[in-house]
Amino acid sequence: MGHLRIGQLSERTNTSRRLLRYYEEQQLIVATRAANGYREYDERLADRVLQIRGLLDAGLPTRIIKQILPCLDKPRTIHFADATPEMIATLTDERDRITERINCLVRNRDAMTEYLEVVSNTESRQAS
Repeated sequence: MGHLRIGQLSERTNTSRRLLRYYEEQQLIVATRAANGYREYDERLADRVLQIRGLLDAGLPTRIIKQILPCLDKPRTIHFADATPEMIATLTDERDRITERINCLVRNRDAMTEYLEVVSNTESRQAS
């Protein structure tokens, strides 16, 4: 498995170095130190960073993201002790909002597909 320097991880995920250091402070990602003292990141963290950004964009606080990150990994190691009623309510609302967005995207995709089918059928009829 390859390692990335912070600049490479920043480029690959389109995430600023400052933000990557913040994720590290919040224990969302882990860096190892190379012999020369530079931060090194497992290249698999590129996906993790994109997942974290998606969850932050969805409005979840870092402390809740930290709780659900293990669910993105296989095998899972989930700690139930910290699941407060407030956190469960937040996650439930967030999951429902994401489901709504997915449904909306699916409808938009289907409408585009239908339009493209009609257009291409019309064009092929005109061509013959």
